[in-house]
Amino acid sequence: MSSNSVPDPTSVRDREAVEHVLGRPLDQHWPAAALTPGSRVSVLRDAEWDGPWQCEFLGAIDALGAPEPVRHPHARSGELVYWVSFDEPHYDAAGNGPYRKAQIWDRYLQPKA
Repeated sequence: MSSNSVPDPTSVRDREAVEHVLGRPLDQHWPAAALTPGSRVSVLRDAEWDGPWQCEFLGAIDALGAPEPVRHPHARSGELVYWVSFDEPHYDAAGNGPYRKAQIWDRYLQPKA
């Protein structure tokens, strides 16, 4: 991620809103082995349940915040959660949305060439 890039106003508003809700700044230290901002990905559905999204779709890794470890009992060892901007807004499996970006566990991301 370039340190001299100027974020667009929507990204600044998104970051401020998320940091307000979290009550802390988003981490900006990008892990060395993580997908880089702008990387194209497919957001996948889980083969074992009807989610976490209603369909599979395309997006890009967003620089809103660096990937962080997933803190959940079902997380895999070393699993990261990424901010992903969607090409088009989408609904989650519960019908909430539409969302234009979200945090996605890396098990649900497939890098695109």
